Amino acid sequence: MSLQIKAAEEEATGKLPNRGKGGPRSPHLRRNVAFWCLVGPLVLGLLIFVYIPILWGLLLSFSQAQGTVFPTSFVWFENYRSMLLDPEFQQSLKTFVLFALFIVPVTFALALGLAVLVNAATFLRGFFRSIFFLPTAVSYVAAAIIWRLSLFNGLPFGLVNMVLGHFGIAPISWLSTVNPPWYWLVLVSVRLWLQLGFYMIIFLAGLQEIPQSIYEAASVDGAPSGWKRFRYITFPLLRNTSVSVLLLLLIAAFQAFDEFFNLLNSSGIIDARTPLWYLYIVGFGNQDFGRGDAGSFILTAIIVLFTLIQGRLFGFGRSDD
Repeated sequence: MSLQIKAAEEEATGKLPNRGKGGPRSPHLRRNVAFWCLVGPLVLGLLIFVYIPILWGLLLSFSQAQGTVFPTSFVWFENYRSMLLDPEFQQSLKTFVLFALFIVPVTFALALGLAVLVNAATFLRGFFRSIFFLPTAVSYVAAAIIWRLSLFNGLPFGLVNMVLGHFGIAPISWLSTVNPPWYWLVLVSVRLWLQLGFYMIIFLAGLQEIPQSIYEAASVDGAPSGWKRFRYITFPLLRNTSVSVLLLLLIAAFQAFDEFFNLLNSSGIIDARTPLWYLYIVGFGNQDFGRGDAGSFILTAIIVLFTLIQGRLFGFGRSDD
């Protein structure tokens, strides 16, 4: 009995005796080994493919690295100054601003409207949710090729031109440098089709988090349904969801590359290059890795700055109370 009491006291104070391979420490050791066997490959992959390349890119951004991924000489902030004063990089930022002015509010409004309609559906809600979300699984490259070769190919037998032909409208050269710049309609439509369902699902999740008791109380108090109910009850309670969607839309607009490259590269339209497209040309086309890395960190700083400003203006993370 005294041995059992002593063992209980040692266990309570954390002074466990080491009893060899079968002692109490073996389960802890086995759990640690199992943990690192599962997490170790992920940590190693993050180090090799994410964190080390980021640090190496930061080193190259302060170096002269033309045609090599190893720094030849340090130029400090010269690459950053060169990229900020580069007219083509400035034009790419203007392209982003113009694209964001189109795609962000249109996607936000349509995604919110679809979410409200799907949430109000009394039957086939899952069907409509799946139909609108399905384009999200399509590759941006595949969608851009379909838009360029089938829908907006600029020929009389293109689907859009065929529809316009029934109304007596002559075929339009959609992806060309002539004015007006119809290629913006192609770019916005393909991005809208690809991402609309994703943001609709986010809004739908936010709508389903709103307690029905609030609407019931509003009905009892005589609050009208319809637009006023949405304006004064639904939309204010979707504030955090709305700010999150705006943030994601802005970051996605910054990262636009696939549809621009696959739609406009063969058309020779250089005024609509996005920042990522121009950095791709500098880094991989011209093999100027120093300036390319500097441009990527400038773009990252701009995204962080926009995120902080948006969070400050809209109160991201603030409670709804």
